[in-house]
Formats: sequence, C-alpha cells, structure tokens
Amino acid sequence: MLSDLREADVSTPAVVLKFDPNMLHHGGLGVIRSLGRLGVPVYGVHEGRWAPAAGSRYLAGRFFWPPLSGQQPPDQETPDQAERIGAGLLELAARIGRPAVLLPTDDAAAIFLAEHGDPLREAFLFAEPPADLPRQLAGKYSLFQLGQELGVPSPRAMLAGSVMEAAYFAALTGFPVIGKLTAPWRHRSGPGRPALRSTMIIRTPEELRQVVRDCARGHAGLMLQEYLPGGPGQDWFFHGYCAASGRCAPAFTGVKDRSYPAHAGLTSLGRAVPNAALRDQCTGLLGRLGYRGIADLDLRFDPRDGQYKLLDCNPRLGAQFRLFTDRAGVDVARAAYLDLTGQPIAPREMVSGRRFLVENYDPLGAVSYLRRGELGPRSWAASMRGIDETAWFARDDLRPFWLMCLRMGWRAVSRPFARFRPGAAAAGPRGSAPRASTAEFHKVGENT
Repeated sequence: MLSDLREADVSTPAVVLKFDPNMLHHGGLGVIRSLGRLGVPVYGVHEGRWAPAAGSRYLAGRFFWPPLSGQQPPDQETPDQAERIGAGLLELAARIGRPAVLLPTDDAAAIFLAEHGDPLREAFLFAEPPADLPRQLAGKYSLFQLGQELGVPSPRAMLAGSVMEAAYFAALTGFPVIGKLTAPWRHRSGPGRPALRSTMIIRTPEELRQVVRDCARGHAGLMLQEYLPGGPGQDWFFHGYCAASGRCAPAFTGVKDRSYPAHAGLTSLGRAVPNAALRDQCTGLLGRLGYRGIADLDLRFDPRDGQYKLLDCNPRLGAQFRLFTDRAGVDVARAAYLDLTGQPIAPREMVSGRRFLVENYDPLGAVSYLRRGELGPRSWAASMRGIDETAWFARDDLRPFWLMCLRMGWRAVSRPFARFRPGAAAAGPRGSAPRASTAEFHKVGENT
C-alpha cells in the first residue's frame, strides 16, 4: 500500500476526455491540475486554443478536436460515428506513444467508453462498468426506474409526453415541480432548437405548458419529478471511486450550500461534511449495481420521512470533485489513476470542512438567493471567507482563470445580440453537423 503519494509511479500519461462543448466546464481543469501536480504527464482534449483549461501549465500536450464542438454526442449520430471517434482516440494514443489512463468528465464520454470502448483497451486504461449501466445512471427516468427496482428512496417521477400528462402529475404533487431532460447529454441548443436547461424548477401551469412544448420542439424527453422542499444543510452529494476489486474507496460526502441556477443546478459553493450513513447508502447502491469507476451522486434529505432521496447519479467525475481529499491528498481522480495503473493505496479518513467555490457561477446564483430573501449581502460576503479551493483561480496556474474571465466577459457582452445573428431562427436537421474524422484530430505543441 502507498502511504505517501510521493512514492507513486507517475510515469503513465493521463488523458482528460470531454465531449461536452461547454468551454467553461471546470471539472477537466481540476483533473489536469490534480494529476499534473503529482508529475503525471497529462493530455487534454479541448474545443479550441482559447478553451480556458487548455491554458493550464500542467498539460504535457493539448489535442484540439473541433468536430466535438457543438456536435451531438456519438450515440445520436450516424451508425459509423462511434467508429470514427474511436479511430480519433487511437490516433491520439499513437501520438502519445504509450498506453495512457483515460478519464471521462461528462456523461456522453462515459457512455461512449462503456458501450464502444473495448477496441481502445490496448491503448488506454479506463474503468469497466457493465456496458449498459452508465446510460441507465445518466438517464433521469431510467435512473428513477432503476431506483424503484432496487428500493432506493427517490422522489416521485413520471415521463411527460403531453401537456395533459404533465398537468396530471402536477395535480398529484402540486407546484413547484422539477423538470429534467431524460437524456441531457443528447440535447444541444442551436438554430431551430430551443435552449433547455437539463434541470428546471417549474412554478406555474403556464411555465409547465411552455416547457412541455419546448421539449417537444427540441425532440427532448421530459421527466417531471416531485419537488422536495430543501433548506440549509439538506442538499448532499457523494463522490467515490469504485475500484476493479469492487471496493469503493475513497468515498466522500458533502453539502451543497449554493448552486447555479439556485436550487436546481451545479454546485457553486460546497463543503466537505462526513456522513457515515449517507456514505454507506451510496457505496451500498454502487456495490449492488456492480459499478466501476468514478461516480457522483446528488441527494436531498427529506425531513418528512428522514430519508436521503436520490436525485441524480453521474457515471463519471463530478465537476466539484476537488472539494474532497483524504488525509494523504487522494481525490477520486488520483484514486482512479492509482488503481488503473495497479497501485493500491492505504485507506485514509476524508478531510472534513474543506470548502470549494466556483467563482464564475456563484455570484450569478447568489443573485437568485438574494431576490428570494435566502441570502443577504453580509452573509454572502461572510461565505467567501475560508475557501480552500476554487474552480479556476490557482496561484501556480493563473492562465485558465484569466481565460475564463475573458470568456465570461465576452458571453455577457455578446448574449444580448445573439438573437439577431443571421439564421438564428432557421431550423436545421438534427444530424446536420459535420462528422468527426481523424484528420481533424490533431496535437498542438508541447506546453505551449
């Protein structure tokens, strides 16, 4: 067993894989820094040269794969798309020149590796869950069905294919209700397709009708879920790594203090809080499923029956994973790297009280909390003290932070004019994006 990470063999490269075209996804940057600081040669797959994560000094190489930017994910496209993307990954492996650990940071990449990854295993090291499991866990209604089969506490839910079905569910549960895209990794907003959030709090019948119609226009499945009244300290999440041996360690629990959008989005401010009962509930579920790899679960405590109810299960690394480490400095990305390279580590207690901030989203989310009277200027300012780690800012790696600031500034300036772009309202076929080819997948100079 490794008692100190300084004893680890870090010669095997690692590749951070992302299909989601969101350039402001901070989870991949967390992996780059976490492994890069150990001395691991880390390679990133990015949308373009100005992607903030591509600016990290901890990258050994950057691969720009333009066809993935704005594309629909592989499972939705033409039958040969999986083969094309597989060929692109093998080209990446050939350029690296030796087998590498492959870490997916979004649902589409995790599903792709589970269902189409076998031809890649000579070139890459990655987790091997049951092939159909990541899709079941990432799908919102399929997760609900799986939970019902296994007796997992969950909010009530149903598929809503029509306004009438949606109205029936709302009459049963009352407003607000939660709306979720059944397969959020499939939906891309664009010309002719409405912009839809993967999770929405729907407060009125009029909003509900509009969401149902927008989902129909966007060819997006809609699940309605019972709204569980939340409160301070009731939104929890779990991050863990399930090794090839079946053991889930490390296993971390924490509280989501704020999110963006408020109460229905990603964690913008969180803290590490040990919760043995919740940890055992989550590790028990993953064990029953035979899950392997990194998992990120969201739960809400329901004071009406005293149960932690499962809201989401992401079959990959969660963007806020750097909130959690054990006493030896091991997070889930480091645990995956060590396990996949055959290096066991000694079990350690999690570090309690760490706090993590997503500095570009928390101020935006805080505005909603302020408007609802759930937060005041002084309490928000006080919550900024004692932050242990931020998503973007790092004294030893400043360039991603400044690139993020530029992107957020550009987004703020350009968004009001987006509706006036030529062709913005023109509809196009769902499969009309250019296909991926290995010729477009290229590496750009070392440490540039």
